[in-house]
Formats: sequence, structure tokens, C-alpha cells
Amino acid sequence: MRQQNNPKIITLPKIKDLRGNLSFMEELNQVPFKIARSYWLYDVPGGAERGGHAFKKSCEFFVPLSGSFNVEVTRGEEQTLFYLTRPDEGLFIPNLSWRRITDFTTNAVCLIITSTQYQPDDYIWGFNEYIKLYNHAQC
Repeated sequence: MRQQNNPKIITLPKIKDLRGNLSFMEELNQVPFKIARSYWLYDVPGGAERGGHAFKKSCEFFVPLSGSFNVEVTRGEEQTLFYLTRPDEGLFIPNLSWRRITDFTTNAVCLIITSTQYQPDDYIWGFNEYIKLYNHAQC
């Protein structure tokens, strides 16, 4: 059940042009899974936090399309803070990772690509429940 991968920043292709740059991502290439759904966070009020949960099955890929924000990822007892500032970089987050998104700048837009369609029963809302599931997951 547990992904062998750890959360990591993945550099996306960047095509430079005087008229403006272009970046892209493809499933099973820069995005290390088949894409099932995408959604985005925007107009997040100052000081607000998003996330605060984990997924049993779903993997995610975050891209800061505009502005910046922090993503705190916890895997068991290991915690890593990622500061996402560039639209040509994405953050891969494997399943069974607790994540919190904080410190949104004004006009920040966070694109999130997932490996599963929306499934309410895939969410883990309590941190203690998350730790219990994480510790009992098979490698």
C-alpha cells in the first residue's frame, strides 16, 4: 500500500521565449502517475491553511501557477517543508503523506493533479488515524 517514493520537487520543461515562457507536464513522465483529476486552490485568505489531511491511495502533484506557498509533508515521523515559488517546478506527494499548505502569497494559485478521482473514503482526516495507518501499511 505504501509508495516507495518520497515527496520530491520535479523540474518541469521550460521553453524560453521573449514573448513569455511555456512549461508543461505529462502523465507518467514529469508527473509520475496516470492523471485522474485536477483541481486548484485560489483566493486563499491571508493566514489561511489548506490540506491538513492525507490520502490512503491518491498521489498528488502540486504546481504553483502563480505566487507561492509552503507545503509541509509528513511521512510517519519524518517532516519536510517545501517552498513552492516557480511554475516550472512541481511537488510530487505519494499516498500516505500528511500534508498542510500554508503561507499563500496574494494571488497565489496552486494546481493539484491527482492519481485518483474524488473519493471521500480515501481521505484520512485525523492525524492519529494517519499515523496508525502509516505504521501498519505494508511496504
